[in-house]
This record gives sequence, structure tokens and C-alpha cells, in this order.
Amino acid sequence: MTHVSPFTQEDNAILDRILESRRSVRLFAPDVPSKEHILKIIRAGLLAPYAAQAVAGQDFRRFFVFQEGGPQLAHVAELGKRQAKRVAEQLRDKLATNPSLEYQARGFVTRTKLERLAEMGVLGIGTAPYYIVVAERRGIPPAEQQSLAHCLENMWLKATALGLGFQLVSVTAQMGQDSEFCSVLGIPHGEFGTNGCAIGYPVERLPPVERPDASAVTKWID
Repeated sequence: MTHVSPFTQEDNAILDRILESRRSVRLFAPDVPSKEHILKIIRAGLLAPYAAQAVAGQDFRRFFVFQEGGPQLAHVAELGKRQAKRVAEQLRDKLATNPSLEYQARGFVTRTKLERLAEMGVLGIGTAPYYIVVAERRGIPPAEQQSLAHCLENMWLKATALGLGFQLVSVTAQMGQDSEFCSVLGIPHGEFGTNGCAIGYPVERLPPVERPDASAVTKWID
């Protein structure tokens, strides 16, 4: 039986180019992307898989868009800074009791980075034209963070296709445990997992990502 793809080789080449061009952006231009672009990115996130059986078909995913200069963004930035300080304190405590962690997490857990995290707050909240929070309903078994990862990847790829920069704001996952943050979003505390991202035009275009050849990291098991 012959199986024919509904997509052309050109379609696949475009997808490959988008995948290879996806990069983390940390410096954003002041220009504000259109709301139409943001809605297209949210639509891509809404199309991502979710744990349908775990949430029993309920309202499973919501999006909250904060624009730079908006009345609530400064408040949310302070909540993010507060959460970042908690994270830094927890990491310091773990390092104090288990010094081997400093070697294991040397790419992140350094004194300089911890101090910056605690004192300056979170990159992406107020440092880009848009900060977007995605809330995923918790279910049994819990799979909200896995679903959020799928959602954010879809959004990231769509932002890339639209020529926009994207940065994960991963501390948003911990912020979702804060009742005050949930109150700002208008969601019941404890019923949703959260994560987020920053979106805007990048200050500079980064080169495509480099990865090893797929055959070099693949083992075929008979």
C-alpha cells in the first residue's frame, strides 16, 4: 500500500528551516508586535496536545497576555522577583548542605547568577513587549507541565515563523503556586499549572541552531 503525505517537499523544507532557526532571545527591540501576531501564536499553542483523559474534557488551557507598560505588569514583575528570590534561597540552602551540587549545576548555580536572580528579578517580565502566561488545568494523573511544554514549543515555532523572538520565562511555573499571582490571572489557586514566555522583535538575528547529525545520536535496536 502506498502512503502519500498531504504535505509537499517544499512544506517539509520550510518546517525544517523554522525548526533550525528557533532560538532563545533575551534582548528585545522596543517595537510592539501586532495583536494579530500574538493571537496567531496563541492559536498555535491552543493546537498543542493536552492530557484529555486527565482533565476529563474540562476547560483545559488559558492564556494571559501582559503588555509592556500595562497596569498589572509591574505588579507581576514584583511577584516574579519575589519568586526568583525564593528560588535563589532554596538553591543556596541546597548548596550549603550538598556542595557537590555546585559542580553538577555549574551552568546555573553560581554565586553571581544567584545574586542577580534574587536582586534584579526575572528576564522576560517587563523586558519584552509581551509577557504571556499559559495556565493548564491540573488533572489525575498530573500532566500539566508536560502539556505546557508542548504548548510553549508550538508557540515558539510559530513566533519564529513570524519573525519574532521568544524567551521562556520558566520561573512562571513556580509563580503559579502563589495565590496572589493566581488572583491577578483570575484563576482558582491550586487548580492550574502555569508557565510563560516573553515575545517581541529580537534586537539581532541569531544564527540557526547547531546539533549533531541524527545518525550520530541514534541507536537502532532490533
